[in-house]
Amino acid sequence: MDNSTIPISNLQLAFSVVLIMITGGIASFLKLGLLKSLLWGTVRTFVQLTLVGYALTYIFAINKLWLVVGIITFMCYFAARAAVKRTPNVPNYPTTLAFLSLSASTYLVGSFVTGLIIAPDPWYSARIAIPIFGMILGNSMNGIALSLDRLYGEVRARSGEIEALLTFGATPWEAVRSSVREAIRAGMTPTINSLMVVGLVSLPGMMTGQILGGADPREAVRYQIVVMLMIATAVAIGCLIMVGLSYKKLFTSDGALQPHLLYSR
Repeated sequence: MDNSTIPISNLQLAFSVVLIMITGGIASFLKLGLLKSLLWGTVRTFVQLTLVGYALTYIFAINKLWLVVGIITFMCYFAARAAVKRTPNVPNYPTTLAFLSLSASTYLVGSFVTGLIIAPDPWYSARIAIPIFGMILGNSMNGIALSLDRLYGEVRARSGEIEALLTFGATPWEAVRSSVREAIRAGMTPTINSLMVVGLVSLPGMMTGQILGGADPREAVRYQIVVMLMIATAVAIGCLIMVGLSYKKLFTSDGALQPHLLYSR
């Protein structure tokens, strides 16, 4: 087996633009109104990933714990802001709570994986830690956004039922318990669906990347199993913390449902 990576030249990379030209042609022909966003997104992809490539080369060379922690913390904050923006049912939600949820789940699961399962030397190796924590964050961000949006959507849709339960003496937790379950289920469902079909419907990104990079497919599969399981755990923990921190914000100080939740959108 040839274990060498097949390099992509600048000319070959330029040919990849043909793919986006086909996509742009479809968007333009159907008048989808997406051509400008598609072109701008393509430019940003080239610029951002090129800069990241140079930055990671520098970071990997330094390989200091303080730098790795600082980068991951910044990634958590950026992911928290993006997650909050993806929740149309929750305007002006505090980024701090999303940051705490993502940081807790990411550092807990990521440290376990890098320190005990992969165990590089040193355990905080930037080449290992940053990609691992990045994969956890990308999936956890989507999970907490879905769970938060579903929580507020469920409470608005069932505001009459919740108000009735509160009137009959139920605590805020008892009144929204079923909505909390639905919210966490919504956040975890995409990840569980991925676990069900991985290897049958698609070859995941990390596994594909390793194989293209010349790794033994059997070793790539081992890494992908670890990645899938760590993502599922991180999403579950992140959704649980996020909803746990959020449900009390649904109520006023005297235990009544917030006025802006008493109608459906």
